Formats: sequence, structure tokens, C-alpha cells
Amino acid sequence: MTVRTKRLLLQLAALATVSGAALLAGCGKKEDAAPAAAAPAASAAVAKAEPLKLGFIYVGPVGDAGWTFAHDTGRKAIEAKFGDKIKTSFVEKVPEGPDAERVIRDLVAQGNKVIFATSFGYGDAMEKVAKDHPEVYFEHATGFKTAPNLRVYEGRFYEDAYLAGIVAGKMTKSNTLGFVGSFPIPEVMRNLNAYLLGAQSVNPKAKLKIVWVSSWFDPPKETEAATTLLNGGADVLLQNTDSSAVLQAAEKAGKYAFGWDSDMSAYAPKAHLGSAVLNWAPYYEKVVNDVLNKTWVTADTKWGTKEGMNDFVKISDAVPDDVKKLVETTKAGLKDGTVAVFKGPLLDNTGKEVLAKDVVSDDAWNSKVNFFLKGVEGKPPASK
Repeated sequence: MTVRTKRLLLQLAALATVSGAALLAGCGKKEDAAPAAAAPAASAAVAKAEPLKLGFIYVGPVGDAGWTFAHDTGRKAIEAKFGDKIKTSFVEKVPEGPDAERVIRDLVAQGNKVIFATSFGYGDAMEKVAKDHPEVYFEHATGFKTAPNLRVYEGRFYEDAYLAGIVAGKMTKSNTLGFVGSFPIPEVMRNLNAYLLGAQSVNPKAKLKIVWVSSWFDPPKETEAATTLLNGGADVLLQNTDSSAVLQAAEKAGKYAFGWDSDMSAYAPKAHLGSAVLNWAPYYEKVVNDVLNKTWVTADTKWGTKEGMNDFVKISDAVPDDVKKLVETTKAGLKDGTVAVFKGPLLDNTGKEVLAKDVVSDDAWNSKVNFFLKGVEGKPPASK
């Protein structure tokens, strides 16, 4: 065999090898395409997305019948609304302080993408953790500090306090009302002043005494404070604390009081004149939709009677019909904007004008209320 013939044979063999490899490669491509039939299963897996996890941190027990109970009722409402699209959890009885930061960080570590901190004193902790976790959405109730991933929300509780005041002003025999205060922050100062204004709108002789307990939830202290007020001549009590202790103390003494944050009528039916209630569900539903729809942006949300976040309910049969009608008329005015709780002229209890004639307060004014209006006894303690 000549050298030329050998070269020819080698070239033919090489060509056959390349052609075979090409055929095999072509077959391989066809076989690789076959798994396309499994695409529906993959799509099903995508459709079955992981639920959005939301964590709640509470300052009191879920059974406090007041503030924490109302927040937890809102949590349960969104669970029922969104089903397996979300998963919620909560930690109760968390003190306002260093321990709050630990709990919030733990909720983040557990995979929660939305954190609700439901008390004013959690503000510093929320700010710190939010800065470290830009991928998480933080919601702070009654707070004032915001960030790109931190927003605040609250109800206009003073509207309920004003309505309670109308009832108290008509029901008092001593013209002395009592208020059990938690902390002298603007939120609480607004509520006690609104309570007195409501009373004075129907009874100019009404005045208000206050006892502070420096706690949101402490039934023994709340009872002691209520007893002090009752012994001091107050015969209709309101509180800005989280248990039913004040209402129960009033019933024991044969006097009147109100439920706060939720319907407390069952705890002391003889003393109960009405309940100022909070409904957090509409806002919590908004938060979930904002996150799921990728429309969440930082904000300072303040909702009230108009939006259905707060209400005054279960007015006692002991309250005259004309007073009940006045409450409903006033409530309608709060909804349509024809009634304002804080409208000048208003004087503090030293005689200083704090709101000029015909001026209606705005949120900036509301956020700086640190004074007692005319008719409130004593001097405001230093804010927490």
C-alpha cells in the first residue's frame, strides 16, 4: 500500500469519526429536550410559594382584654383573610427596653419578613434592627421614627376618649372624673385631655384628676390608682392602661368606668358605660397586601373613626337615650370631618393659650401635646 493510499484511508476514517460524533450530538440534543414534559410540575412548584412570614411583638399578654388582645385579634383576622399565603407568630409580655431588641432580632432570624412592634417603647430597638436588615419590613405602632424599611402607624384614640367624655359628663354626679395614666407621652396626654373636653362639651363644671402608674399592664397598680381616684371623689373613670382592672374597681365601688382598647363590658357590666375599641385588622390587611404586591413604602399612618380603626361601642342601658343619640351624632361628625376634638380656643391649666380661636389641631400639634388643658388638676410629670 502506498503512502498516498494510507493517507487517504486515514482521512476517510477521521471523517467518519467526526460524522458519528455529530450524529451522536444531534441525538443528545433531542434527548435533552425530552424533560420539557416536566415543566408543568416545575410551574406547580413555583405556584406553591412559601408563605409570607409576619412576626408580632407584644408588650402585654394576649389575654389582657385590652391593647394586646386587640392587636392579636387583628393578627388572627389576617390569618383568616389570607390563609396559606401568610404565616404569623407572636411573642408576648416583652418589656420595653434592651430585651425588645433581642426578641426582634430573633424574629428576623426565624425568617419573618414583616415585624410588627406594638408599643411605643420599642422604637429604639426597631430603628436599630431595621438598619441592620434592609430586606425586612418593620411596622411600629404609635411610633414616630421612620426609615426606608420602617414605618409607623396608630389610631386616633383621642376620638374615642372624647366620646367617652360626653357620656361621663352626663353621668357624673360629683363633676369629678378620674383617669388612670400609663406614661405622659403625647398619645396619652391627648387621650386624657380629649376625655375632659368631651365631658366639658356637655358639662362645663367637669374636672379631671389623674393618677399615673408608669406601666401599660399592671392590674394591681391600676386597681390601686383607680381606688385612689374614687376615694378622691371621682365617680366616672377612664384609663390608658391595658387591663380591665380600673373598670372592675369602679364596679366594686358602685361607680362607673369604661372599657379601653376592646369591649370590656363582660368584666364589670354594672359599671360599664361603653368601650373605646381598636380594630387593627384593616391596617394589617393593608400591610400584607402592600408587601405581597410590592407596593410597600415608608409612611406615618394615622387612622381613626373615619377609617374604622377605632370606635365607641356597647353604650350602657344606664345612659339616657338623648346622650346615646348625641354620641352617635358626634361619631358621625368625626367620620365626615365636621367635628374636631381639638379646636381653639384652648387654654392649658395655667391659663396659657395652646390653640388659637377656630384653629383645628393638625398632626404636628397633636404630636407635641405635653400639657394639661384647663380643668385637669395637677402638673404633667416629665415624659418617659
